[in-house]
Amino acid sequence: MDKIWLVFQREYLVRVRKKSFIVMTILGPLLMALVMVVPIWLATMSDDTKVVQVLDESGYLKGKLASTHELKFVNVPGPIELAKQIYLNSEDAALLHIPEIALEKPQGIQLYSQKSTSLSMKTALERQIRQELEEVKFANSGINQEVLDKIRTPVNIRTVNLSAEGEKSSDVGVNTGVGFMGAFLVYLFIFIYGAQIMRGVIEEKTSRILEVMVSSVKPFQLMAGKILGIAAVGLTQFLLWIILTSAISTGVASRFDMDRFSDQQIGQTMQGLETDSDVQQAQEIHELFSATQNLNFPLLIGSFLFYFLGGYLLYGALFGAVGAAVDSETDSQQFMLPITVPLILSFIVAQTIIVKNPNGPVAFWMSMVPFTSPVVMMLRMPFGVPTWELLLSMFLLIAGFIGTIWVAARIYRVGILMYGKKVNYRELSKWLFYKG
Repeated sequence: MDKIWLVFQREYLVRVRKKSFIVMTILGPLLMALVMVVPIWLATMSDDTKVVQVLDESGYLKGKLASTHELKFVNVPGPIELAKQIYLNSEDAALLHIPEIALEKPQGIQLYSQKSTSLSMKTALERQIRQELEEVKFANSGINQEVLDKIRTPVNIRTVNLSAEGEKSSDVGVNTGVGFMGAFLVYLFIFIYGAQIMRGVIEEKTSRILEVMVSSVKPFQLMAGKILGIAAVGLTQFLLWIILTSAISTGVASRFDMDRFSDQQIGQTMQGLETDSDVQQAQEIHELFSATQNLNFPLLIGSFLFYFLGGYLLYGALFGAVGAAVDSETDSQQFMLPITVPLILSFIVAQTIIVKNPNGPVAFWMSMVPFTSPVVMMLRMPFGVPTWELLLSMFLLIAGFIGTIWVAARIYRVGILMYGKKVNYRELSKWLFYKG
């Protein structure tokens, strides 16, 4: 253990003293915030109003298309050839031509544009035209517009978690976002720090430093110290990110007075609102904020630390074995694919299947398999996972880590002193059973 501790200290201190570690530790929370804020900011910057010229030869929609923040409608005279010429001489976004159409089956509507039309514009136009034509049909059928407005009923379902402890507000969007963020961070960290192990072993092997080191420590001690040292670097960086993020969040909360989203304040605010839509929007914001507050953050953070550490140790051991088996990073590609496929697969399945059914059979079994449980379980945690499933998943991950450590150690002890030989899977299988 003393020798493992020495290797651990060396790996840890060398990395935390690097300028890149200090810079990324400070900038990490800011970069994560930018990743979420910048796309929204860019969307608002590019979200200018587009002018659409309209030639309505049917008479059904003339003057009825309502301009919005995204689209502004301008009527132009016909015939279509004249309208096309007017459009080509302008800088407007598009020309919408509505010919003589039948209400029962409107066909022949065309949208001309000098550049490719965006999907959002096409969808918005189709939605508006469909609504206006439906209103014309209702009017022709003798249905009063006021009666129709009363018939239309908006429905907003509030989700509540019910347990023996009581009721707690929940939100599927919040749970999905938090779970996806945790799964993504585990996925990202395993790749980043696992790759560090592999590169470190390859560099030491090619520089022949390992020949000196293995004369003082056993290969297993060297591998264990290296894996644990880099794991400690990752945990240190993550804990510092939590502290910095908490400090930033506290500052933001005090600056913007987040207490205004409390039950008392939201009730007073809703009393001062005039329209039903404003009341509904305020209620939705309140429920979203309440759902965020009701998340079990200590459990989420504790689970993240466990699954990050467990997943990293499991994959880190295999990354270290690959680094010991090859002489360059290029040669490692043939061995990297089988190792990383379960991790990549779990992230893809998490986005497609598990988000739709976080408590289904696919989610359950992938939560139990050690190679996929770090990502899948983090996605499931905000939705609530039975205690026995969580404990079983943790136990199996520990067992999987022990198994991969044994396999990696058998490969590592032979591979670190093997030079100039092209290794294949058959050769690696022989290394597992070498004595000594």
